[in-house]
Amino acid sequence: MKWLSLLPLTGLAHAGLRFGCSTVSRQRLDPLVEPGQIPSAHVHQIIGGNAFNATMEGDIGEKGSCTTCAYTEDFSNYWTAIMYFRHENGSYKRVPQYPNAQLGTEGRDAPDINGGMTVYYSQKNLLDNGKDYITAFQPVRRLYLVQPAPITGQLWPGFRMTVGSPTVNTLEQAQAQPGLRYTCLQTILTRGYETPDFPKEPCPAGIMAIHHFPACWDGKNLDSPDHQSHMYSTVKGAFQEAGPCPASHPVRVPQLAYETMWDTAAFRDMWPADGSQPFVWSYGDGVGYGTHADYVFGWRGDSLQRAMNSSCFFHDCGSPGAQGGVLPTQTVEEMNRCSVQDTVEEDIDGWLAELPGQKMEMRFTA
Repeated sequence: MKWLSLLPLTGLAHAGLRFGCSTVSRQRLDPLVEPGQIPSAHVHQIIGGNAFNATMEGDIGEKGSCTTCAYTEDFSNYWTAIMYFRHENGSYKRVPQYPNAQLGTEGRDAPDINGGMTVYYSQKNLLDNGKDYITAFQPVRRLYLVQPAPITGQLWPGFRMTVGSPTVNTLEQAQAQPGLRYTCLQTILTRGYETPDFPKEPCPAGIMAIHHFPACWDGKNLDSPDHQSHMYSTVKGAFQEAGPCPASHPVRVPQLAYETMWDTAAFRDMWPADGSQPFVWSYGDGVGYGTHADYVFGWRGDSLQRAMNSSCFFHDCGSPGAQGGVLPTQTVEEMNRCSVQDTVEEDIDGWLAELPGQKMEMRFTA
């Protein structure tokens, strides 16, 4: 088994964003898959703008008043399921998140970031910008309908998409999605070995869950009924350049990815006596095949396109508390102050007899 480290990236001059966002909310809401449903089926951890709610209608970028992301013009929302530890006695405990490496000012570590995730918007890979023009995700559009009365305008929601599905429950299905993987962290910098399922042994620095989204758009629809058909995946995983886009989805958009650091090491002394893997997603998946993630675009104005058109790379685009980059930033303290009031009042953090919303728990086995 070969373990690679996250390389220092100072001095590179190719466009790409990598930034941290602290947690804005943890609750059972899912405005894409279950819009308006309070509560949704399972618990999510969410980062980004404080306009997050059960419906997410209109221009999200203009509705938020603060964001937990380093870039102050990014009011998008990014979310995944929450990981739980399942004790031998059948109870559950939420696994805490911790901040990734090199997310602070000028690429230094920022251990005071409140949980959250690392977000990437890359153009080709982590070393080369490539030659293609990258079209940023799009905000709301106004649809004009000719009526017997004067023309009226109706807002379409801005760009949104999902990747993966909680219904995936076989190794073959999981292997067909190379952008959805796990890394058993030996240290915070471990990279280079990924699996389609939860690691089967204790991981000294926790488990990193990785979600790569498709980067080929049909150029017309900002969403689709399944939140995936307007996109086409040519993802290869491991931050390799995605394959060419097909004629049906010809527009190359940024290669969006999340990394979430789960502090599973906190449970090292409670590992089951039989050696079985004890971690489970909040929807009852104890293997990891059904990992999935959601995205709702909320960058203000042309800020994301401006970044994609630049030659900045990672913290040179702007880092917490340091101005002068292509994108304005805020301090980690300001990131951590932003939050969303809970709509669903329930215990998700204590030792629980069952996963929230999972009375008829889905139990996946390899």
